[in-house]
Amino acid sequence: MSGKAKDILQLDLYGLLGIENTATTKEIKKAYRQKALKCHPDKNPDNPKAAELFHQLSQALEVLTDAAAKAAYDKVRAAKKQAEERNRKLDDKRKKIKLDLEARERQAEAQTQDEVQITRTLEEEIIRLREEGSRQLEEEQRLIREQIQREREEQQNTGDYSHRNSGGGRCSRSSVTPKLKLKWKCKNDDGTNGGYCQEFILKLLQKYGDVLNVVMSGKKKGSAVVEFATVRAAELAVKNERGLSENPLKILWLEGQPEVGPPSQFMSTQASLANERDYESVVMMKMRQAAERQRLIEQMQREDDEEGAAS
Repeated sequence: MSGKAKDILQLDLYGLLGIENTATTKEIKKAYRQKALKCHPDKNPDNPKAAELFHQLSQALEVLTDAAAKAAYDKVRAAKKQAEERNRKLDDKRKKIKLDLEARERQAEAQTQDEVQITRTLEEEIIRLREEGSRQLEEEQRLIREQIQREREEQQNTGDYSHRNSGGGRCSRSSVTPKLKLKWKCKNDDGTNGGYCQEFILKLLQKYGDVLNVVMSGKKKGSAVVEFATVRAAELAVKNERGLSENPLKILWLEGQPEVGPPSQFMSTQASLANERDYESVVMMKMRQAAERQRLIEQMQREDDEEGAAS
């Protein structure tokens, strides 16, 4: 049994969402939204376990909203419960009669083979979900991001109004958005690029926050640059993301890494960010970000040329 299926079998997916195993798809999605909104990493920056819980909820939605994967998961759960019940009855019987050990061992071996087979079915369904992508999960996470953005805008509007009434001036901020460089092992003749593509990297990192851009290296495999909308999202990705277990990621800061400063400096920076939302600054920021992306692409191409010449 692979690590992914074993990890999921350690979780009570229904218990995570707080639902019964008879819940409909609509009820499952509703429960996911309620739970995921509370533990979203963007809303819990000081809770290091929020990202892990959010990931577990995402796994629950993936499996339970797909009919085949849900059936495989339910079958494994039922088999485990039956095995526990058999063991309980077996212990009761041993107090009364002498067991035929050989017959019991053969029966246990057959039962184990059955459990291995249905667990393999669950693993196959999980692999299929990873390959095809979970439309249900993508849609739910998109709705959550939109709701969080609306909440931020409401808080921002309230902060801007208070600032204008208090006579505060306009602050400026750097146009540099946080960018990370991703590296992984990949042979030159590997058509799968080590298991990583632009779409897969985007799906892998979106759970930490909005991803503005993913730039894959055009000449050198095993390398990409990711641009995040917020520093917090980039920090969570650096801290928590490992990528594929068989080909893990190495994530490095490229630009925008926050500097550790005194609380007063942090509060000043936060206030500065909260008071810069006028139309002109937003337009200029978008233009600068577009130029930054182009510069990144050219930089990656130069690095690829230099590494190719060196090798």
